[in-house]
Amino acid sequence: MISAMPKTQSAASHVAWDPLYHFVLVPLVLINLGFAIYDLCRTWPLQRHLHLGWLLVSILIALVVTKLRTYPLQIQNRVIRLEERLRIAALAPATDVNQLSTRQLIALRFASDAELPALVARTLAEKLTPEAIKQSIATWRPDHARI
Repeated sequence: MISAMPKTQSAASHVAWDPLYHFVLVPLVLINLGFAIYDLCRTWPLQRHLHLGWLLVSILIALVVTKLRTYPLQIQNRVIRLEERLRIAALAPATDVNQLSTRQLIALRFASDAELPALVARTLAEKLTPEAIKQSIATWRPDHARI
């Protein structure tokens, strides 16, 4: 079986969407929360305990869904930070990696090995934002593992 080639990435097209999470789960949670608020307002003060309970459960579900997304992203950020620190240490050993923020390191992961040392030096000198770093990358190194 031949697998499809991954899409080419760039600064404009590197954002990863998880269809089940972003286009099914989040909208359903928001719809549920909206209906819970609507029902609570519609039935106030009659049956307020029942509808207040529904609202609290809806808020709980929204918080759980949010945490289910943020924990893996935090772990991925830590792994990316470690990988980029090691990569910069190998390619630009004189660089003080501790001056780079996590967001800058995450943006630098897209730079090719050839342009990384110069881009890191420029990032430190000019205090580039992650968006500016991504726009400065000439040879994009895709990251298809991020979810």
